[in-house]
Amino acid sequence: MAKDKQFVTEITPQSEDFSRWYIDVIKKADLMDYSPVRGCIVFKPEGYEIWEHIQEEMNRRLKATGHRNAYFPVFIPESFFQKEKDHIEGFNPELPWVTEAGGDVLEERLAIRPTSETMFGHMYSKWIQSYRDLPVLINQWANVVRWEKRTLPFIRTTEFLWQEGHTAHETETEAREETMRMLENYRDFVESYLAIPVVTGQKTPSERFAGAVDTYSIEAMMKDGRAVQAATSHYLGTKFATAFDIQYLSRENSLEYVHTTSWGSTTRLIGSLIMVHGDDRGLALPPKVAPTQVIMIPIGPPKTREAVIGRTDELFKQLKDAGVRVRVDDRADVTPGWKFNEYEMRGVPVRLELGPRDMENGVCVLVSRITGEKKIVQQDNLVEEIQAMLEQVHNEMFERALKFREDHFYSVDSLDEMKASMEEKRGFALAGWCGTEECEDKVKEETGAGSRNIPFNPAEQKTTCICCGKPAQHTVVFAKAY
Repeated sequence: MAKDKQFVTEITPQSEDFSRWYIDVIKKADLMDYSPVRGCIVFKPEGYEIWEHIQEEMNRRLKATGHRNAYFPVFIPESFFQKEKDHIEGFNPELPWVTEAGGDVLEERLAIRPTSETMFGHMYSKWIQSYRDLPVLINQWANVVRWEKRTLPFIRTTEFLWQEGHTAHETETEAREETMRMLENYRDFVESYLAIPVVTGQKTPSERFAGAVDTYSIEAMMKDGRAVQAATSHYLGTKFATAFDIQYLSRENSLEYVHTTSWGSTTRLIGSLIMVHGDDRGLALPPKVAPTQVIMIPIGPPKTREAVIGRTDELFKQLKDAGVRVRVDDRADVTPGWKFNEYEMRGVPVRLELGPRDMENGVCVLVSRITGEKKIVQQDNLVEEIQAMLEQVHNEMFERALKFREDHFYSVDSLDEMKASMEEKRGFALAGWCGTEECEDKVKEETGAGSRNIPFNPAEQKTTCICCGKPAQHTVVFAKAY
């Protein structure tokens, strides 16, 4: 029993220190390790497999909408950034530069990719000649580097993994439709696959992507009340097309600039699902991305061990053949209680217990990681029962996250009210904003909460600016953020 208790006490409670809890969990669950380079992490197999499942599903969705994958260089000439003024100003503080190679000083500095709009723009100017070449719908899975001052594993690292889509279109209407289609794709993916409810809306001008005309985002609430920007989608207009001379011969036989978009999501999603679903017992992984969906634990005295393990292996094959990601832990030198704690801490959605009495009765016991509910099921219906419980776990995770967000989403009408809300509570605040950057900045200075987005469907429409008292132009979600 000493081992059973040891695992739980090694995880700092969320209420005591959420940041410490987060680090404890990802280290004990063996998701990552720190590299010798500041701000960089090594994705261990347990962590990387979560990203693989995210990739698999997102790839399926992207290809279903006509997008294709390609790969572009990690090095970008400095001159490319100079072509779009807002872009270089936005990214310059985070850019690492290569100035020497092979012992020689380079004629032109090369940036290590922070994002790829400029490289895509250069190549699209070569590839697009006529309206017949449009639309161009390309996605890239890649690594990027941004020299962050403050880092946190998965959430904000110097190097991270992502997918970035870059598309080119004949008209503004088509490009804006693409921008919103991809935003909706992200919303549906994060909610239906990761069980994370999000707030969908438009970024304020000061929070726009560098070089974009309009930026849209989905914002998720962590269990400490902070926000994570889970994905973004940008309408770039003709800014990059003009900068990189991406023109096409139109249907009317005139030269026109294309309208472009870009959109992306990152390994920040892994950090988000940990912070949204985890608890004081450790990880709680959404079934659709969990490396192991079901852990099978045979139990009973030594004299029945061989028979129980034999039947466990038979049921294992049934589940594996049905496409369930399942493992068996039949170690004899570790107690069942220790195993229960171990796999709860690792966030495995369903535990299956099988003992000699269960074998006699043709049943087994299923336990939900989320509710702790134990359910006795017939072995003959095991595949169906497992699939049903995995779906139940997903739905329960989403509903719990949604309720947490609802319980920590406040409507405020004054700066003092927001200050009190941010100091005494944790969560998002819905407030009116006059539209000036001065008021937006003052809210952040006074409360520590920045604008997350202008939600498409706010719970209520605000009429007065929280800061200056003038008529509100927008209803905005404010929150402290990672």
